[in-house]
Amino acid sequence: MATFISTLWEGVRYRGGIGNWAYLFHRLAGLATLLFLAIHIVDTAFVFFAPSLYAHAIDIYRSTPFMFGEIALVAGVLFHGANGLKIIVFDYRPDLWSHENEKRAAIIVFAVTIILWIPAAIIMGNNLIQCNFLHLCGE
Repeated sequence: MATFISTLWEGVRYRGGIGNWAYLFHRLAGLATLLFLAIHIVDTAFVFFAPSLYAHAIDIYRSTPFMFGEIALVAGVLFHGANGLKIIVFDYRPDLWSHENEKRAAIIVFAVTIILWIPAAIIMGNNLIQCNFLHLCGE
């Protein structure tokens, strides 16, 4: 764990510009997605092995902090996918890569992520407000 924290800290301190930030966000989004998938596999197994634990897990997932985390996870998945496509393009067409194109492509990836994430965040945020603050969700 100390190595992970040290690596993360050095990555934040490094002055590599927007390409460095894209690299860090790509790694963090990938790790967050992996963690979500691992938890999702385990809690889905509860349906068969321990139905009461599954119901409890669903109640936890409906809590406000988890719903905010889910909204952030969607942003991470979208960024990871868009940045992955950028990486694929530069891997298969190395003649397109330059520092200027990297900066431009990173800005495009961030913009595409935000444009795709805003509608999802609005829908999920509306559900969060209705269910957790206004208590308008039916069981």
